[in-house]
Amino acid sequence: MPNDFNQPVIDEFRANRGRLTGYFEDARLLLLTTTGARTGTPHTTPVGYLPDDDGRVLVIASAAGSPKHPDWYRNLLADPQVTVESGAFTYEARAVVLAGEERDRAWARAVEADAGWAAYQEKTERIIPVVALHAITNGGPGKINASSPGEAIKVVHDAFRRELALIRKEMAAGNGTLGAQLRVNCLTFCQGLHNHHTGEDTMMFPFLADRHPRAAPALRRLREEHEQIAAVVADLRRAVTAEASDPAAARAEVERLTFDLEAHLTYEEEELIPLLDAGA
Repeated sequence: MPNDFNQPVIDEFRANRGRLTGYFEDARLLLLTTTGARTGTPHTTPVGYLPDDDGRVLVIASAAGSPKHPDWYRNLLADPQVTVESGAFTYEARAVVLAGEERDRAWARAVEADAGWAAYQEKTERIIPVVALHAITNGGPGKINASSPGEAIKVVHDAFRRELALIRKEMAAGNGTLGAQLRVNCLTFCQGLHNHHTGEDTMMFPFLADRHPRAAPALRRLREEHEQIAAVVADLRRAVTAEASDPAAARAEVERLTFDLEAHLTYEEEELIPLLDAGA
């Protein structure tokens, strides 16, 4: 039976490709579709997530501190093959319940980033599970939720914009500290941006250069900007991984990256979306 509270969130999430308003505006949410353990039918649930290393994300079966595990958790125990909607992408994933020290480290990061998780644990006697979702994408990022190549670029760019805005807010609220989860958020963003630019350099730009020779100056500028942004990303990586990390230095690098990246993304959209959608 559909959840009356969840459905409006699901509808807004899909309509706006992951961008929500109101209470969940600044939340990291994804849509998780599991197969009903008893019914065998698909069930979609909005769940909070944490970025993690190795191309996976973590979801926490808190059920707001309920004495029982949420339905979606019981479903994935029966069938760990799930579908994830991130807003920009939809992909299949394999769910793995973390155990032992790995679970405890992930939980500690979650609690450090948001004390609400600890409050949920205090309300229940069960140990709240942490689940890793490993993407099964056959070498790609998954299906982009867009109807044209040009729209796909905008959707992916907006996902980067939103994540960077969340990181900026998290840093501003850090009270002069740089927590473990915030470090992971920064490093995950850096890796995702590197992968995106590498894909453009090796696949999209050669494709456009072959079909639109007049775009050569714009493509050359974009490649140069990729190199410049890579240097800023490297500085941010160093700032958040240094043994004695300086939160102020990390914030400065995030601000610099935000400025440079927004200019780059805007220029790319202006120059390439018309070319990508010319034959659509």
